[in-house]
Amino acid sequence: MDMAASWRDRALAVMPIGSSTNSKAPTLVPDEPEVIVRGSGCRVWDDRGREFIDYRCALGPITLGYADDRVDAAIRAQLADGILFGHPHPLETTTAELFCDIVPGAEAARFLKTGGEALAALIRIARAHTGRDRIVQIGYNGWLNSLASGGRVLPGSTSSTVQGVPGALSALHHAVEWDDRAALDGLFAARGSEIALILVAADYPSIPEAGDFYRYLRELADAHGALLGYDEMVTGFRVALGGMAEFTGVLPDLSVFGKGIANGMPLSVYCGRRDVLSVLDRGEVVVSSTYGGETLSLAAATATMTALRDEDVLSRLRASGRRLQEGVNAEFAAAGVGIRLVGHPTCPQFVADDDAVLQAFMRLAFRHGISLYRVAYVNAAHAEADIDLTVERLRAALEDLAGETA
Repeated sequence: MDMAASWRDRALAVMPIGSSTNSKAPTLVPDEPEVIVRGSGCRVWDDRGREFIDYRCALGPITLGYADDRVDAAIRAQLADGILFGHPHPLETTTAELFCDIVPGAEAARFLKTGGEALAALIRIARAHTGRDRIVQIGYNGWLNSLASGGRVLPGSTSSTVQGVPGALSALHHAVEWDDRAALDGLFAARGSEIALILVAADYPSIPEAGDFYRYLRELADAHGALLGYDEMVTGFRVALGGMAEFTGVLPDLSVFGKGIANGMPLSVYCGRRDVLSVLDRGEVVVSSTYGGETLSLAAATATMTALRDEDVLSRLRASGRRLQEGVNAEFAAAGVGIRLVGHPTCPQFVADDDAVLQAFMRLAFRHGISLYRVAYVNAAHAEADIDLTVERLRAALEDLAGETA
């Protein structure tokens, strides 16, 4: 191994894409960090000692802030007693109790580690409960969307090809665009008796107005005997404590949560109606993981959910996100660059008339010490001064952009 090579080159030599997470692989080097070595509050540092005000928040999981004292203390306390055992630890039950108390419609819950496997569990449960095979997928459901031709492979990006998936399986998965009611009506008119589950992840720019579409999906599923499932990996514990179920007032039959639940520790949840999940009790469906009850993540989740519930953290996230949106959008409008930051203030998305201009802007944002992603995540450690400094630095980035394109 060439120790003098860049981290990016070393990573590419030993792993495809250069990261285990596609969206984390840097594409705007040298301005973008090749690696991050430390985080505190709302800031991160790379291996070159450069400091960034961070709006990636680990792609969403960091809700309280990096190295949060409450979460770290809970992890350290549990570490002294052990990480994993051959029987359930009490935290497995108490964390599920806390979760079900917070999340509307969660009558029962179980734990896994990642969103992809939780979504796979949801699909299997829905098929077993309904005796049907077809799945409708709306929005970005992580890499599981690659089962459906035309599914989203990233927020705002779709793929028309399905590689590595047998055609017979892919044919059972139907990708539908956000709020495309004509397509949904047609699909259910033709295949309604075969559809087990509508699985919907909120379209980030459309979250503020999502309630009407969710009510339509609830009525559509009920009319055809299908189940309604929410992908709350981003929206849960961020848009509202109870995710889109709380935000819209429309209850699903099944849901998956993750990311913001444990402030960065790996944990996902699949949950929902007890009668639907009873296929697991009866042994009709087996979903099992050695690491589902790993205690450090459960301790972190308990500390995180308790703080989110008792300290009204989400109101601070909304205020910070709104301040960021308003400040940045004013700068975009003044610069006339055709970029906007739209959607719910806790997870708004950058949209642009020209994606190349957006990429150039993000490169310059890194150069000015601001770490951005297509979705801008705030955490509870972003103070007003951090937001104002961010807007100031992004104004400078836009000035540089104007100079480059002049």
